Amino acid sequence: MSLFFSYFNLTIFYSFNLFCFNQANFEVILYIDWMTFLFMSFVLYISSLIFNYSKEYMLGDLFLKRFIILMFMFVFSMMMLIVSLNLVAILVGWDGLGLVSYALVIYYQNVKSFNAGMLTALSNRIGDAAILMGIAMMMGSVGSWNFPFFDSDSDLGLMSWLLILAAITKSAQIPFSAWLPAAMAAPTPVSSLVHSSTLVTAGVYLLIRVNDLITPAIFNFLLYLGLFTMFMAGLAANFEYDLKKIIALSTLSQLGMMMIILCMGGSNLAFFHLLTHALFKALLFMCAGVIIHNLGDIQDIRFLGGQIYFLPFTCMCMSISNFALCGIPFMAGFYSKDLIAEFLSMSFLGWFVYLIFYLSVGLTVSYSMRLSYFIFFGDYNASPLIQLSEKNNKAMNYSMMGLIFFVVIMGSFFSWGFINIPYFIYLPLEMKLMTFFFILVGALLGYEICVMKYYYSKMKFYIMILFCINMWNLPILSTLNISPLFLNLGKIYSKIMDYGWLEYYGNKGMFNFLIWLTTNIQIYSFNNIKIYLLLLLLFLILLLIIF
Repeated sequence: MSLFFSYFNLTIFYSFNLFCFNQANFEVILYIDWMTFLFMSFVLYISSLIFNYSKEYMLGDLFLKRFIILMFMFVFSMMMLIVSLNLVAILVGWDGLGLVSYALVIYYQNVKSFNAGMLTALSNRIGDAAILMGIAMMMGSVGSWNFPFFDSDSDLGLMSWLLILAAITKSAQIPFSAWLPAAMAAPTPVSSLVHSSTLVTAGVYLLIRVNDLITPAIFNFLLYLGLFTMFMAGLAANFEYDLKKIIALSTLSQLGMMMIILCMGGSNLAFFHLLTHALFKALLFMCAGVIIHNLGDIQDIRFLGGQIYFLPFTCMCMSISNFALCGIPFMAGFYSKDLIAEFLSMSFLGWFVYLIFYLSVGLTVSYSMRLSYFIFFGDYNASPLIQLSEKNNKAMNYSMMGLIFFVVIMGSFFSWGFINIPYFIYLPLEMKLMTFFFILVGALLGYEICVMKYYYSKMKFYIMILFCINMWNLPILSTLNISPLFLNLGKIYSKIMDYGWLEYYGNKGMFNFLIWLTTNIQIYSFNNIKIYLLLLLLFLILLLIIF
């Protein structure tokens, strides 16, 4: 169906009126084109495999039905977001993703999950507030909430900033990146769904749909945000030891790449990479889930070595997904990442952008190499009583088998089927080989990081490594530094106002004033003739003054 719509350039608008209030029509527009069909098919296919995967991964859980219902609501919210071109309808799916993601992050009820869930919810609420303000603004300036009626007008400059704010909070760009690794407190099937095709891709998808409304100046600002996000996530993943957080940081890195190419005008390329990334990232999380499930919920990669001897099929799937992530020919990720790198090399963005981008590409290969080395050939330091076998993971293996084929061939299929107009890229040989060179350098760097893993504490750059692991201190800035700030403000307010001036001029001051006033008024109730004569004299003087 996507090929049919793409070949004949078909689009379906379906509009229906919800209600009319005070001469304002509240209508919903469903916009269906080749992009809608393709993205919906990817989301539904990956979701179906993850539902089958969850059946075994969550086996024995007391609230499995509740978990499945929450996952279904999550997918439904994403469907609402995909088919809507009306900002109110988008808000329904957008807010649904945020609320259900909070419920899924705190599914394992402990303090760490509660903190991660609150950070996720509050970060996403910033984007929700931006969309709400955008709804009010669009109704005032345009008179409609439907994107097809808009134009890139100067009056919509602030509206563009609000859409950018909503997108970077949902897609976890700097400075809102802290919630993405924190959301790993959720069960692994949730992570696989969230990081492949639903929550984190919602911001990129929204910008792909409304990229005609965004001004070049705003895109230039967003380009550097995506660039630094990609670089920061690559650095952090190279020194992280939590298996799920490494994969989450790789998602953050790829989201930065999508933002970069989107800001350069390659919206179709960004969508291409979004789809290929959804496939290999879902497979990568499934492989991580199998390893964690078999080793008794251990996530530290220093304990998970030697899995190539115990879980060969899982390690094969992880290798394929890592190859696709690195852009190794001719996996799915190669067709999108290589095209993005060449497209960027054709642009005149300056040496700084080239340097950071290609360093980030090398860091992607580096942390993939490091992860594979630890999982496949590292030391097994978990309990010797754990029984490891592929036979215990039939449903999970079937789900992974459903993705391997597409991870290998989908990039080639998409590049031939949906990129109707080929990109003309003319580069010298040195620029053509730049990506290949940084892939080799990244692989060597990843191996060197594995070899020197025991000497971190002796390095002079230990503080810098901690700085990289902590994502440039963004989690601290997002949580630990903000909470004391408002707590101290509350303490100062309480000390100065509640126990100070408000105490003096507030309830206690009013109480003392009323006692003084009552005491003085009681004098007039003693029936003293002198007081009455004095009051009469004052009254007469007042009359003389008036008349």
